[in-house]
Amino acid sequence: MKIARCGIHGFHETLGIDADELKFYWTLESDDELASQAAYRVTVTEIPPGGRTLENKDNVAWDSGRCSSSAQRDIMCKPADGFQSTTEYQWTVTVWDQNDKQYSSDTNSFFTAYPRSQLLPPLSMNQTYMPHTALIFRTWFEDIENKWKAWWIGDGGDKPIYLRRSFNLKQQPSRAIAFVAGLGHHNFRWTNYHRTVQYVAHDLTSSLHAGENVVGAHIGNGFYAGDQGDRFFWPKYEDNTYVRYGNELCFFAELHLFYPDGTHDIIISDSNWQVRKSATTLANIYASETHDRRQYRLGWDAPAFDASSWKPAKGLTGPRGFLKYQSQPPVIRHETFESISTTSPQPGIVCYDLGQNASTMVKIVVEGKAGSEITIRYSETVYENGTVNMPDPLFKEFETGVYSTFILAGTGSPETWAPDFSFTSARYIQVEGVSTEAGQGLPVIHSAVGQHVSSASRRLGTMTTDKEDVNQLLNALKWTFASNLFSYHTDCPQIEKFGWLEVTHLLAPATQYMVDMEDLYTKILDDILDAQEPNGLVPTMAPEIRYMCGPLHDTITWGCALIFIPDILMKYYGSTHTIPKMYRAGERYMQYMGKKERKGGLIEHGLGDWGRGIAHGNAQANIETAVYHECLKCMERFALNLGLADEAAKWKSEASRIYDVYNKHLLVTDDPERPYAYYTSLDSYPTRDRDAVCQALALQFGMVPLEHKEDVMKAFLDDVADGKLRSGEIGLRYLFNTLHDANRPDLVLQMARQEEHPSYMRFLRRGETTLLEFWQDECRSKCHDMLGSILEWFYVAVLGIKPDEDGYRTFTVAPPYTSEFDAVSGTFECPYGEIAVDFKREEDGAVVLQLTVPMSTSATVMLPSMSSVVQMTRHGSSRTEIRQVSS
Repeated sequence: MKIARCGIHGFHETLGIDADELKFYWTLESDDELASQAAYRVTVTEIPPGGRTLENKDNVAWDSGRCSSSAQRDIMCKPADGFQSTTEYQWTVTVWDQNDKQYSSDTNSFFTAYPRSQLLPPLSMNQTYMPHTALIFRTWFEDIENKWKAWWIGDGGDKPIYLRRSFNLKQQPSRAIAFVAGLGHHNFRWTNYHRTVQYVAHDLTSSLHAGENVVGAHIGNGFYAGDQGDRFFWPKYEDNTYVRYGNELCFFAELHLFYPDGTHDIIISDSNWQVRKSATTLANIYASETHDRRQYRLGWDAPAFDASSWKPAKGLTGPRGFLKYQSQPPVIRHETFESISTTSPQPGIVCYDLGQNASTMVKIVVEGKAGSEITIRYSETVYENGTVNMPDPLFKEFETGVYSTFILAGTGSPETWAPDFSFTSARYIQVEGVSTEAGQGLPVIHSAVGQHVSSASRRLGTMTTDKEDVNQLLNALKWTFASNLFSYHTDCPQIEKFGWLEVTHLLAPATQYMVDMEDLYTKILDDILDAQEPNGLVPTMAPEIRYMCGPLHDTITWGCALIFIPDILMKYYGSTHTIPKMYRAGERYMQYMGKKERKGGLIEHGLGDWGRGIAHGNAQANIETAVYHECLKCMERFALNLGLADEAAKWKSEASRIYDVYNKHLLVTDDPERPYAYYTSLDSYPTRDRDAVCQALALQFGMVPLEHKEDVMKAFLDDVADGKLRSGEIGLRYLFNTLHDANRPDLVLQMARQEEHPSYMRFLRRGETTLLEFWQDECRSKCHDMLGSILEWFYVAVLGIKPDEDGYRTFTVAPPYTSEFDAVSGTFECPYGEIAVDFKREEDGAVVLQLTVPMSTSATVMLPSMSSVVQMTRHGSSRTEIRQVSS
């Protein structure tokens, strides 16, 4: 047995932990298929600044003791006095197998920041009248070793800046950890800065040495202090409802230096730092930057640099938000897309086709004279001559107003430019003011590529089939999903970049097959908690970069993410760490929604099935009341998890009440024109309809009385019998899941392959490589994942992997016996290890299924029928067993 991977729930990295309560997890591997964990023990040890020695090797901060349990996730660690500040901790896991044999993990570690401090010191702007020695500041500086010490610094302006700090060390430290934050941003970390400001940690141990050292930071605008310049800026496009959180770019840093003798020095951001304006003079988050390479000073962040012209940094008040460690994965560059076609439609313009639409940071290499001005544009669509095109006439400004300018330094060598503070979604790059050949009187462009940028979340799943159009769709889904994961789940990476909340829960069951979302969902939940309003309302986006109104601000199918995300984390990751911090917020939201009830319990004030007819708001009562009911059921589960039995009973009663009201007003059992019970919407009341989405919502959310389930399924199948897709983004998931329950893969594929919209394959037939925003041939956005729920269906109904409710401790494998697929294969790393499925249908109709089930889990394999004959070969131990089973 081997302990393969250990971690802390909700933390992608562990260099700046700011919590006194953690939950651990680990995975196991074994060649023995019968191996199991019978007991575990987790030990956490504090490591002094000078390092571990024989004297302090047993300095245990917390010990679970031996626990007779098979649990490997959600293991609570809560030291009586919390964790020490700026301290390294090491932790190990020991497990005992069924034979009481002991196994230990490698040593894991985490480093704390200040678990009980959330603000920098109150920097008085007038030390003459309000010095920090005044009594009004006394309590702020008590117990200072457990509090932040750095200043917010900058130059007092709102244009990009460089900051540097030179310092000399007598010896190389044994450990050097830097805590830093920069606003606007120095990485794509977006929050409600009035509530939360994320910091990150860097281990600089290997970068420092005796003598002069320099640390530097480059700060741009981001959303914190958004700068439109003379370009397109979406939050100001239709009206000026942009939320600008601050007017001064600012930065803080604490560099903690530890030495072998146990000493601990701290270098903080203060007026000893130096500042100057950046060579990037415009940092518009909507992919518009201006960079003058003539203003760039090579070596500014290295020793022996002449910084005599730089100014001392100013102490600033900074943002209002509490400091919080970045729990989600960072945003990083992944694949590079090379051009598959390069054309020059007219002199001075060179156009590149990267072959794949994706979230992208462009990189160009150009050589030319000093002062030469290069313009870089990007798009998802082009005109026939290859130049950038915005096909939606309402957003033509995006075509002309989104671009970056690069001014050459004229070094005599190729110069490379890539944006510092922005990205977009693009398949096409248009570079102006260049030529592909020398002698044209223009700078020569050597290359232009796209660098895919997205969350660093672990990539988990892949699948392929014997149907080429399905594989193309899977590829389009992959790039659409990956291109919308950053520090929150965006709706699209170019036009809006907003954190609309409906996709976080609707697409979670699909996204969790592709990437590990636990840490990102943890952060998104924090964003939602920050966004909740005093009356309990949860807005449709978090953080709110722009104020919306009406149903675009208040819709339960968006706001329910507050309650659905903790339930998702329980179901798919076996983690309950978010429930305590959101439970009361969920209670306030349900109290708020209670005031919106109509007809005794219906909710019908939101966006309905958004995306069906774009924004017509159909089936509001059916969709929103079903979601309301599910929120109440979730709250019941959370109350039970927290040991609040009386409150659980209250939530159960409320859910029962809504269930009754739902069926009283929406369930039809007396229609002489239809031979079954069905659900109607109230869209054209009193006229009744029998829409498939309404039936699917009722079935999937458990709203149908037992005696009517068969009827409602018949009503559903009648409405989808023509194989045409009639659904917006909200209904899609439940439509596909109901078709799976009905064992109708043929209808799903027929819907996907329709010649006209709605149709997934129509996107692909028209040359698209990602999904569009709506069921249209041309859209303003061609990298929208909101219609991507079909990906979940592919993993569940085609690859055949479906989790139960316990974070994959148990799951079902149901290969596509009755569908058109003759070969399907794929892998998925669930929280306990890799699940692998390889399905093949032989010419004689026999099925060969190869299945890998990770240790500590149980898989139920579904057979084609009750009369199936199975020949099974088992591997993974010293024996191979063959037996025949008739069921």
